[in-house]
Amino acid sequence: MEKSEDVTTQPVLDRLKADLNRRERTIFSSAATFSNAGMRRHPIFDSAAGYRQAFSLDADRILHSRAYTRYNDKTQVFSLIANDHITHRVLHVQLVSKIGRTIGRFLRLNEDLIEAIALGHDIGHTPFGHEGERYLSELCLKAGIGNFLHNVQSIQFLDRVERKGQGWNLCLQTLDGILCHDGEIHNRLLTPQPDKTFSTFEAEISTKKANPALALVPMTTEGCVVRMADTIAYIGRDLEDAIRLGLLKRGEIPASIVRILGNSNGTIVYRLVTDIIQNSYANRFIAFSPGISDALKNLKTFNLNRIYTNPKNKVHSATIKKLFGMLFDTYLEDLTTGNRESDIFSGFLADMSDDYVEDHSHPEIVRDYIAGMTDSYFLNRFPAHLRPVVQI
Repeated sequence: MEKSEDVTTQPVLDRLKADLNRRERTIFSSAATFSNAGMRRHPIFDSAAGYRQAFSLDADRILHSRAYTRYNDKTQVFSLIANDHITHRVLHVQLVSKIGRTIGRFLRLNEDLIEAIALGHDIGHTPFGHEGERYLSELCLKAGIGNFLHNVQSIQFLDRVERKGQGWNLCLQTLDGILCHDGEIHNRLLTPQPDKTFSTFEAEISTKKANPALALVPMTTEGCVVRMADTIAYIGRDLEDAIRLGLLKRGEIPASIVRILGNSNGTIVYRLVTDIIQNSYANRFIAFSPGISDALKNLKTFNLNRIYTNPKNKVHSATIKKLFGMLFDTYLEDLTTGNRESDIFSGFLADMSDDYVEDHSHPEIVRDYIAGMTDSYFLNRFPAHLRPVVQI
């Protein structure tokens, strides 16, 4: 049988891509980031991008990365609990993407860029969430390689570790949004800071590592949307998980917060998203109204006191901290002594590029390996009698 002719030729695809770029000019707001404005360290001149626009390509690369796959077994807030309905990191990331794209659609922004930033924003998270992040940061400081921050580590994975050290060559706008997401910092209003370059981006990474409290602002409106969407995605969801686990009762949420935001995740998300759209439409900033912002800030404080620092949610903290220290010290010794039986060689450094190995100190290599672990992979580095027991 004679092979049929492929009618979808490259010239046709090029024209379709050009049509999409022109379409953006007609439907995007003046505050949006156009796809053909994507800036890469290494421009793509061949068919690597195909007919995909710049930020759509970034989203695909992040989605198909090895690090993205590991989201599936990483703690969001609650860990070591046998409950299939508790939020894990992978679901949080999907919620951020969906919420961000909903806001972006109504504000006529670039949904591909929002998706790329959202999918990649937490890739640098350690096993056991923010708790693991604190323990690894202490070890990194002790080893002389600076603070560990999951947003900085997200850039490290996507830019320096993935593809055996080659990185994904993502656009500056995507990387910047990931670096600047800082979902734990409360902002009522964010105005993007454009005109960044890769040089200023690298400087911001260094400054942030030296001063973790520094508040970075994204260069794009889309990055500002993801920053807000991150908070919207976790604040009510964490409440629902805490109620499901018996850490608090719905009736304990302060009436002053309930009156403005509601007392369920669905209502909280709807009111926050609606408020952002109403207050940001036709503007070059992303903002909550003052009343909604105050209520959200109060809800963050409530969650901090009743959920994140609740002693019932810290029963395994001492054990997990000890295991982080043991693992860091063991791998550091393995690298120093050249112990090829260690899984840091077989599980991480095997086939890694010479550039990566030459450009990273032993503590930095250990940091990258541990930060990339899932919860279960981390625990399985230890014999059963040392692991914390999962709560039923």
